[in-house]
Amino acid sequence: MAGLKVKETALLALLSAILLIGQIALGFLPNIEVVTLLIMVYSIVFRKKVVFVLAEGLVYGFGIWWFNYLYVWSIQAVINLLFRKQKSVVFWSILSGFYGITFGALCSLPYFAIGGPSAAFAYWVSGLAYDIPHCIGNVALCLVLFRPLVYILRKSCREINVCVE
Repeated sequence: MAGLKVKETALLALLSAILLIGQIALGFLPNIEVVTLLIMVYSIVFRKKVVFVLAEGLVYGFGIWWFNYLYVWSIQAVINLLFRKQKSVVFWSILSGFYGITFGALCSLPYFAIGGPSAAFAYWVSGLAYDIPHCIGNVALCLVLFRPLVYILRKSCREINVCVE
């Protein structure tokens, strides 16, 4: 983050805090979360300037799940960047749902490395009951909140002159 302006750094810190607070606030629900949506919107508006996983590790501790999040959220951000010119809320909602349903499969990769294909498969299958509501929640949240969040963030970043257009 070297070379960031003070306003931009403050905005990114605020957005990261919103992301973490949103994740914690919905933590009592099984995989219903705003993280996917916010990372999607943040990466579309700010491109590569997305911060989150370190703060989550500081709150919850650093376990194998934390290493999953290092690449899982990065994969999502890269996919979002590839499709950033897409304007359809339906497109983003479907992508968000797909991400939710495949989340467990992505998180099973370390178990593949540690215990082989059977360990990864067992981990993935045991989490499907959480991946399904993850998918449904992602689609619903994205359908409702995607456009307003993109609008608000773009307006905010223009006002303080930190947009990446």
